[in-house]
Amino acid sequence: MELLQDPFMQRALLAAVLIGITAPAVGIHLVQRRQALMGDGIGHVAMTGVGLGFLLSTNPVWMATLVAVAGSVAMELIRAYGRTRGDIALAMLFYGGMAGGVLLLNLSGTGSNANLVSYLFGSLSTVSDEDVTAMCLLAALVLLVTVGLRRQLFAISQDEEFARVTGLPVRALNLLVAVTAAVTVTVAMRVVGLLLVSALMVVPVAAAQQITRSFAVTFVVAVAIGVAVTLAGTATSYYRDVPPGATIVLLAIAVFVLLTVVATPLARRRARARAAAEVEAECELDVAAAPGAAAGRATA
Repeated sequence: MELLQDPFMQRALLAAVLIGITAPAVGIHLVQRRQALMGDGIGHVAMTGVGLGFLLSTNPVWMATLVAVAGSVAMELIRAYGRTRGDIALAMLFYGGMAGGVLLLNLSGTGSNANLVSYLFGSLSTVSDEDVTAMCLLAALVLLVTVGLRRQLFAISQDEEFARVTGLPVRALNLLVAVTAAVTVTVAMRVVGLLLVSALMVVPVAAAQQITRSFAVTFVVAVAIGVAVTLAGTATSYYRDVPPGATIVLLAIAVFVLLTVVATPLARRRARARAAAEVEAECELDVAAAPGAAAGRATA
């Protein structure tokens, strides 16, 4: 295939697979915790890391990872202790991160519009061998956390108070989720872009939830959807010369709409079957109770 003969597309497809796996793997915990937009905030902060990387002539992926991790820890601490002013502090962190990144890119002398757009919305041609190496290492870290600690992360995502009563280190696990989300953002930024990565963390999970019931099955289906849409979007971007990040996100939304349309009549059918089963059970209880009631009246 022509697609696989170009070295830059080989790198892009490998990056797409890594993104398709890691983004939903972390996103499922954010969705369960009702923090679906956290990835978007981390993406804003990571932009400062990208600008700093260019300014210091270091790999922007690694520098973005360091800054995003620091920003995610700050977000989690603000969420836990911010109280009434927490939302204002988060807003300043988000917008300050984006503004700082644009300013640092400009000061570095490499802040062209092409560089800025490639990090904001993704670019296939700019994924280097060094970027792929960094993505592989970071993706391995994300999978190690999300799979190795799946039971603990599930517990804090469902009910923090119950997890705390059982003795789990809730604060440390919350920080770990935030750090893992930050790492995922930097893994995805070269193909999907910092402004769109949050959608890939959320939409495949939301799509999977339309047809699944258990957490484990949702996890597997969301990852499968993530890999499918990232590969399809990357291939479409190559053949049609369209932005990869936007294409991937729109494909994910299309899958969500399709599964919602398919799942709606199934859900109604299940609801009717459940209601019928409940009515039947009540009738059986009434029939079972009737002889006892009759016997009581006869004795009286």
